[in-house]
Amino acid sequence: MFDQIANLNSIINNFIWGVPAMICIVGVGLLLSFRTRFVQIRKFGYAIKTTFGRMFRKKEVSDGAISPFQAVCTALAATVGTGNIAGVAGAIAIGGPGAIFWMWMSAILGMCTKFSEVTLAVHFRERNKQGDYVGGPMYYIKNGLGKRWLWLAYVFSAFGVLTVFGTGNATQVNTITSAIDTALISFGLLSKDATGICNLVIGIVIAVLVGMVLLGGVKRIGKVTEKLVPFMALLYIVLALGVILMNIQRVPGVFVSIVEGAFQPAAVTGGIVGSFFLSMKKGVSRGIFSNEAGLGTGSIAHACADTQKPVKQGLFGIFEVFADTIVICTMTALVILCSGVPIQYGVAAGAELTISGFTSTYGSWISIFTAVAMCCFAFSTTIGWGLYGARCIEFLFSSKVIKPFMVVYSLVAIMGATVDLGLLWDIADTFNGLMVIPNLIAVFLLSGTVAKLTREFFAGEGKQKQK
Repeated sequence: MFDQIANLNSIINNFIWGVPAMICIVGVGLLLSFRTRFVQIRKFGYAIKTTFGRMFRKKEVSDGAISPFQAVCTALAATVGTGNIAGVAGAIAIGGPGAIFWMWMSAILGMCTKFSEVTLAVHFRERNKQGDYVGGPMYYIKNGLGKRWLWLAYVFSAFGVLTVFGTGNATQVNTITSAIDTALISFGLLSKDATGICNLVIGIVIAVLVGMVLLGGVKRIGKVTEKLVPFMALLYIVLALGVILMNIQRVPGVFVSIVEGAFQPAAVTGGIVGSFFLSMKKGVSRGIFSNEAGLGTGSIAHACADTQKPVKQGLFGIFEVFADTIVICTMTALVILCSGVPIQYGVAAGAELTISGFTSTYGSWISIFTAVAMCCFAFSTTIGWGLYGARCIEFLFSSKVIKPFMVVYSLVAIMGATVDLGLLWDIADTFNGLMVIPNLIAVFLLSGTVAKLTREFFAGEGKQKQK
């Protein structure tokens, strides 16, 4: 039974993350880039300056909304997670160092895709019965494409609900327990026989914490993420920079291997990874898995922002992909490649490869800090995806089912902590990919709206400067 499910899932997964999907993802990204005149490059400096300026501006937030900074932190909470640690390691192991080059290329297009998603989410959002702002792919499909496309909104929401329990919860909590177990065992504070009881306790604690945050509504989610995300990102970047600086002599060679491996993977991996397309596929798919550009999920958080300018909030999408993939994913890649840890190319790898990069440089004591970083990453992802799931199930049914959903979602953390997930990781990855299809169709059809809103916004900005 499980073998049949695994085989079916493998077929669907290979199609979703295969050639047709890569063409669609890259194609839509290119279309949006051309229609906005490559806003992610042309206005990159403006985007970084504007987003940083708004992040730390204190102001009163209207009812049913969160601040722009809280919105981007909530979106980053869901994206900056195990994909940055385990996903990058997996991409390098299977696709070689060249996969990082293609991750960068996908991020450049992904900046425009996410900019478009956020812009559309804010433009087509609405208020629910509680007075909260709600938006995202299902709402820009409903309000932007009309009734004949409403079925597509329901398809996205259904995939969203199915995805959050695996991608957003169980697999993330499993990462937390694995990180804590590894750290405690390495220090002799826990025996392997006692991990079962330890994991159950961890699962219960996480379930309570997740429930407390999510049941407090979007404002409590925003308050938690605005404190947690900057802390965890800074901690990880500082630790990664230390590894890079201590192995600075290897950095030039690493960048050469990344560029050379992108076009001639066999030359870098000793022939184990010989496929140019495999390197590209792993880089693009892991990049999207990390920054969620194309999934549309991040726009659900941005739709809650207290702003009346869709394009201005859309600029956070550019910043988000840059911070997630260009900065944090690159840091992870450099930790692995600069540290000189042995990489078994062609063999699946995860967070343990990244942790080896840290421990080989600092020593085993650093495992406690990497465990803290991974716990923060995974917990924040669980919170962010909890909001996404609540919005999806609210769209499918009504706001009455949100609290029961939150309770069930929180309890899934116990399963994630205590059960060997195995197949669930692969199924979660498949559902993650299935969300891309309805979202990209909508963004493609609404690309004209994005171009128009972008043109009008920057034309208005230009007139203000002249005054």
